[in-house]
Formats: sequence, structure tokens, C-alpha cells
Amino acid sequence: MSIFGKKTESLKGKKSLVIYFSHTGENYMADGIRNIDKGNTEIVAEIIKDITGADLFKVETIKEYPYNYKECCDVAKQELNSNARPELKQYLEDISQYEVIYLCSPIWWNYMPNAMLSQLEKLSFEGKIVKYVITHEGSGIGACNKNVEEFCKGADIREGLAIRGSSAKDSRNIIENWI
Repeated sequence: MSIFGKKTESLKGKKSLVIYFSHTGENYMADGIRNIDKGNTEIVAEIIKDITGADLFKVETIKEYPYNYKECCDVAKQELNSNARPELKQYLEDISQYEVIYLCSPIWWNYMPNAMLSQLEKLSFEGKIVKYVITHEGSGIGACNKNVEEFCKGADIREGLAIRGSSAKDSRNIIENWI
């Protein structure tokens, strides 16, 4: 059952895992398209790890997304339209040892990238607490909550958090309060 914004107890101290997908290269930022060496979502995932002691799992595709922003957008749109599932370098097969799962993802075309869905569809979230962070540059969470509800069946889904990618490095306090 999905519960958005109704649970307020701290999740610190619970056995946690962060599953994240992040993109480097050209990214759209508040001041225009810039090259980044570390993805905004990866920065957020590492902050969550630092606060909670969570384990990290990075979703990585075998065929990398284009470095060029426009080309990456075109690939992401094609994947969305065809409901593609890009093949990953490694799949996480079991999350049974974790109580809390944090999902961290950018928003591409109003949804989580299909690479993230390639991983999520392989897992059972039954009985897990799921929280999610979406990095964006103006679109907020968009329809990513629909991805979480669809792929995290049986989980206690908590309130999502939207963080501007260009503010990821300065988001520790916001993330700590959200956790």
C-alpha cells in the first residue's frame, strides 16, 4: 500500500540500501548545459549513504548513454516510447536483508530512466519501506511516483523528495530531514 507523507519516524539505524542511477557528461543545469564528472543523483545517493550507513548499488547500463545532452535525451525518449529495458552490467538479485530501500534517480521525460526500471522489475519489494529521491532541473517528481508504485508492489512507499540537480551538493540538510 502506498502511503505518501503519513509516516514520520526516523529511518536512521535501519538496514538500508540505496539503488541509484546517475548520468555524467552533459547535463541540463539551472545555468544551462554543463559537463559534470559526477552525476547529481550519485551525489544524492552518497549523501544518503553517509547519513544512514546504507549500502549502495549503482545501476549501470552495458551500452552507456551518450555524453551529449541532446543525444542522451533522444535515446531516453526512444526507450520510453518503446518501453525498452536496457541491459545492465550487473543486476541486484535480492534485497531481503534490507528494511529500507532508497531509490535515487533523475527524471527523464517525466519518468525514471528505463535503465532504473530494468533493475527495479527484477526485485521483490514486499514488506520493504521504500523512499525515493528524484533529481531534476525544474520538473520535480513528475510521474516518477507512478514508476515507484508499479515496480515496488507490496512496499510501504513513503513520501518522495525532489532535489534540483544543480543543488545536489548542498542538499544534505534537506535529505537528513526527509529521512
